[in-house]
Amino acid sequence: MPRYFAIAVFLTLIGFAIIGKAMYIMTAKKTYWTQVASRLKRDSVSVKPTRGNILSSDGQLMASSIPEYKVFIDFQAGATDSIGNHNRDSLWEANIDTICYELNQIFPTRSAAEFKTHLLEGKHKVMKNGTIGARHWAIWSKRIDYNTFCEVHKLPIFRERPGVGGFHWEEYNSRRHPFGSLAWRTIGDVYIAKDSAKNGLELSYDSLLRGTNGLMHRRKVLSKYLDIPVLSPIDGCDIVTTIDVSMQDLAERAVIDELKEINGEMGVAILMEVKTGDVKAIVNMSRAADGEYYEMVNNAISYRCEPGSVFKVASFLVALDDGIIPNDTNFVIHTGSGVMEMHGRPMKDHNWRRGGYQDINVARALEVSSNIGVSYVIDKFYGNNPTKYVQGLYRVGIHEDLKLPLVGYHTPWIRMPDTKTTDRTKYWSKTTLPWMSIGYETQIAPINTVAFYNAIANDGKMMQPRFVKQLVKDGQVIKEFEPVVLKERIAKPQAIKTMQTILEHVVSQGLGRKAGSKMFKVAGKTGTAQVADQYGGYHSGTTRYWLSFAGYFPADNPRYTCIVCLKKSGLPASGGGMSGVVFHRISEGVMAQNLKLSVADARDEKSVFVPDVKEGDVTSADYVLNSLHIKKRPSLSVKNTPSGIIPDLTGMGAKDAVYQLERRGVKAIVKGRGKVKSQSIYSGTAIKQGMACELHLE
Repeated sequence: MPRYFAIAVFLTLIGFAIIGKAMYIMTAKKTYWTQVASRLKRDSVSVKPTRGNILSSDGQLMASSIPEYKVFIDFQAGATDSIGNHNRDSLWEANIDTICYELNQIFPTRSAAEFKTHLLEGKHKVMKNGTIGARHWAIWSKRIDYNTFCEVHKLPIFRERPGVGGFHWEEYNSRRHPFGSLAWRTIGDVYIAKDSAKNGLELSYDSLLRGTNGLMHRRKVLSKYLDIPVLSPIDGCDIVTTIDVSMQDLAERAVIDELKEINGEMGVAILMEVKTGDVKAIVNMSRAADGEYYEMVNNAISYRCEPGSVFKVASFLVALDDGIIPNDTNFVIHTGSGVMEMHGRPMKDHNWRRGGYQDINVARALEVSSNIGVSYVIDKFYGNNPTKYVQGLYRVGIHEDLKLPLVGYHTPWIRMPDTKTTDRTKYWSKTTLPWMSIGYETQIAPINTVAFYNAIANDGKMMQPRFVKQLVKDGQVIKEFEPVVLKERIAKPQAIKTMQTILEHVVSQGLGRKAGSKMFKVAGKTGTAQVADQYGGYHSGTTRYWLSFAGYFPADNPRYTCIVCLKKSGLPASGGGMSGVVFHRISEGVMAQNLKLSVADARDEKSVFVPDVKEGDVTSADYVLNSLHIKKRPSLSVKNTPSGIIPDLTGMGAKDAVYQLERRGVKAIVKGRGKVKSQSIYSGTAIKQGMACELHLE
């Protein structure tokens, strides 16, 4: 019992001591511990995941996230260096000139003196609490990439720990497009400052690309931060698009070249795969204030306008499908001298000044794009029941809502007959039907027109244009986007077959000749429409035209459907002669890329095949030729050229030409692709220090 009593007394005394200590802390030490508590902070910090990449159809990066940094200095950081000496100010005095010199080397646009003035301003800045020195002073006002960040981080003082040297940074995710402007408006972009999607596929698939934020508890104890991970972020998925980089590049260059040639305002091109509906290329070029062409608006899906004569195919397909005109297309139309009165308004063919087409059949009416031929047939057989005609347009798919996964898509506007409305834009008059039949009084975006022509090429099956094929996460496909059939059949098989034949004749013997090719068959239709101005008028000043060509190739076994639309002011204006030319370049370029030849087919059996190898960086060529026991024959013009003389580089590839110049101390500037066509400094010129030679490749 004495032992138990002693233990009880001892524990009681300890209890009184704890209570006394607590009261002492709450009263006498209250101020001290309040200050300590104010320096301890706990925050829940959201950790952003890495945004997913956007890839081309063959896996090439079209949009990717890379880290960028903003760098700062805390002039109130710990007063000791890395070995504990209290000499922060002396360190700055000893190193500031070196730091400013190195910063000038990294950022040449600002001098070392300007950097010194800027840093000293932050060092002597008086804060609101009376302390001297800014705590978050920007070293450089803009974001920098990782390599530049590493260079800055290596500088004196900046390489110390943040608590010692004061150097700290903020990290951001920046979006980059390795192929520049290629399909930029379709791929889309993000607001860098807000880290949110702006448009295109970036916006449509934002939730998948963005991923899921993580969570981290950050505690500040005195002057140190402790990061405690709670929930790891989940990175976004990669999306694989249907865009083919080489086809996109080909289509973009073809459109820009023609726009410059005709001084056009806007150009659109869409290339689709017939069987799947995959959009392999989509071009949206608009002329900016500086006269150059850029992708600013996705006009391919959003620019609704009167399509012009490419719409005539839909009108005649309705008539063929309804059996109004026979499939042998021998129905004769009396177009006269090229001018015919339609309910009080003159309908004219493009050659009315030359006497018109007189009597032509249905097929010829499309081949020569006769306004009278098309409008006469539609008005004659549907004039008393225009609703049946418009229902036919809906049936053949020209009015179909494509349900595209892109923000900004506008569905076609083809109105039903209504004479009771007070809205002038919807009012149906006697002239509406004939003018609608040739592509006026309707509003259709290029993507709908190309989808309609693609259905004709696909034997009547209408496919939804597909922009995304797969979702990929950590190299594994987690979702496939299969091709979607919108309509199994837009018209009777015989009507489709007849229209395919007519479209082939449009190119082979009609107005679409310039869109054709000597290497394969092309089918399609030209279109030239006068475009209304912003006030809805057609005759206010300079006339503006919407030139188009829609078709597919090869016509006997369709693989691709393409539409080209150009907008320009004034004459000359020709859908076949301008848009058709762009179609021709795209179709031949695409088919050339798909052309695969056997090496054996190029071998001349009557001679020994020994390739010419020009002198250059021929390591790979040496390996191959030596393995085949072939003796190479160097080009004498290069081999025998002294090192102080510019050699003849014509015919060389870029790699070898650059090698020859740089080994002689001459800077090479390469423009174009392929082999050297010309060089700015002629061969035989003596080399001088600092000389630069421009190489033009084709």
